[in-house]
This record gives sequence, C-alpha cells and structure tokens, in this order.
Amino acid sequence: MAFISSGTTIIDNGAFQASLGSLVHIKTLTASGDATLSFVDGTADVVLDSTYPIYKFEFINIHPANNYAKFQFNLSTDSGSNYNVTKTTTYVNAYNSEYANGQNVAYSTGNDLAQSTSFQNISSEISNQDDAHTSGTMTLYNPSSTTFVKHFMSRVQVDNNYYAQDEYMAGYGNTTSSVNAIQFKYHSGNIDSGKIKLYGIKDS
Repeated sequence: MAFISSGTTIIDNGAFQASLGSLVHIKTLTASGDATLSFVDGTADVVLDSTYPIYKFEFINIHPANNYAKFQFNLSTDSGSNYNVTKTTTYVNAYNSEYANGQNVAYSTGNDLAQSTSFQNISSEISNQDDAHTSGTMTLYNPSSTTFVKHFMSRVQVDNNYYAQDEYMAGYGNTTSSVNAIQFKYHSGNIDSGKIKLYGIKDS
C-alpha cells in the first residue's frame, strides 16, 4: 500500500522515500582521516550533470586533522583526472570571540582568487580541538552548461579556537566546459571526520 501526497509517493510498503519535493538527496560521503572527498558524476551513484540545474552540498561537522587548516574545493571538467578549473572569487567573514571583545566584518583578500586554478578556500583556519569543526552549505549552479561560466557560493560557520566566524564565499568557474566533478579537502592535513551531503534541486 502506498501513501501519495501531491503526486509524490512518500511511503510504499513501509519504505520512506528520500526525495521529497524539489530537494533530492544524491550521495553522502563520510570522512574518516581522508585526504579528499570527491563527487564524480557517474561514479558510486553520484549524479552531477544536466539532471538537475542546481546542486547543493551540506557540510556537517567537518573536523580537520591538523590545526589551523582551511577547508577548500576545486572543480573538474574531466571526471576528476584534474581539479584545476580557473576561478575568480570573493570572500567575506564576520566574527566574534567568546570573550565578546569586539565584533568584526572583514573582506579577506587572502582568500580571494583572480583567474586562478588553485583550490578555493571555503573557510578560514579551523582549530583541530576536539569540539571544533565547520558546518554550512555550498551551491553550484548549472554545472553541465556548455554556454555559461559556473557560478557557486557558500556560507559556513567556523570555530577557530574561541572565535565564531560566519564566512561567505562566491565566484565562478571560468569555463564553458561541463563541470562533472568536485573535490573537497583541507589545505593542510586530512579530513579527520564529518559528512558532506550532495543534493539536486529539481524544477528550478
């Protein structure tokens, strides 16, 4: 017996459908001392093609093995053989300390890229203390387009020792080739623990 709401089958013989509405869960990667976490279209059930016009990544408690490590990403147009798409980006963060000794908003030129193939920072330096991590989201728009550059933006919360940091990054991959893979890593050391969830947003 199936339960159907607005044309979507939610329960069928006791199974709960993961796809509700326009947000469709595709893949979850769980880190355990991994150097990188990569989503490659057509590999291990990953979809990163024209199926969805927008893709969303959720970062959940991403904890670095090394102290003061920056969380990063890069894009690929050759199914992960190379992560080297040329990017132009901007980066802003707002922060406050546990001691309430001043709130600040900063434009961070050190985290910007200007027509660079380097990995882009999603976060500033993150503490590797046991309770420290970063969590947040990143959105990638129309990666399969062969006409337009590839826009992306992220927002993460970072624990850097006693600072709470709300960090924003946005930019574009300057390529009209289809982007079919994305890789996440820390600039120093491994990803000690955490999860990254990939979703497709349909009908958008």
